[in-house]
Amino acid sequence: MIQSMTGFGKHIIQLPTKKITVELKSLNSKSIDLNARIPGAYREKELSMRATIANALNRGKVDFGLYVEVTGEETSTQVNEAIVKQYIQQLKNVVDGEPVELLKMAVRMPDALKTEREEINEEEFDQVALALDEAIKALMEFRIEEGKALTKEFELRISNIAKLLEEVKVIDPERTTMIREKLEKAVSEIKEKVDPDRFEQELIYYLEKYDITEEKVRLANHLAYFTETLNTADSNGRKLGFICQEIGREINTMGSKSNYAPMQKIVVQMKDELEKIKEQILNVL
Repeated sequence: MIQSMTGFGKHIIQLPTKKITVELKSLNSKSIDLNARIPGAYREKELSMRATIANALNRGKVDFGLYVEVTGEETSTQVNEAIVKQYIQQLKNVVDGEPVELLKMAVRMPDALKTEREEINEEEFDQVALALDEAIKALMEFRIEEGKALTKEFELRISNIAKLLEEVKVIDPERTTMIREKLEKAVSEIKEKVDPDRFEQELIYYLEKYDITEEKVRLANHLAYFTETLNTADSNGRKLGFICQEIGREINTMGSKSNYAPMQKIVVQMKDELEKIKEQILNVL
């Protein structure tokens, strides 16, 4: 079962004096690329949270947000009374003014407010860790649902290529006949000047050169292998990408060898279906 790298997960916990929200959003990336936005008080736990996310999500460009809303009466910001009083006294020496106006000016001065570093206890962080686990779980469920939609898309495109391959097999005999007739006609005027045995050898050589039997067999095998990989227990976008490269190689070779307009049209349709797969394969985990 494949999974998409696109996903979103969110979980909210309510503590006695805080509301904490954990959000995770992921997009496609070749490896894990994690961007974290968390309050300074939780920085000491950032590495462990990053490790948890990386181990769970494996790949993707991930935005991790930890948001804290104070709902109680506590606050980590305090008025620095001594500094504010000094500012008021200095302002009185400069201008005459109402005490309230002087206070308004004083609290805007540097260091008028002080923020005490908030210490996060282990019990609170345990709750945050649980919220992170729930957000990860929600994101992974999102990825699985997106993966189901991708699977249907891939199955459709692979089925379309397989049908087009059957069309190639149907018209291949007439293509071979056309090539033979074309070669015979091209040399008919000088046939009397050519050694018959040598001519036959050259004809066989060119027919073998345009033969696409191996390409048809390999393409059918690659399509079957893609479907088999698609239905394995683990999601492996890189492997599916490699199989797409092999599918494309066989289609391109078939097109270059075809030398027959009806078959080349079918090859173009195959390429179009394959490009639609390649566009989405980048989103597979």
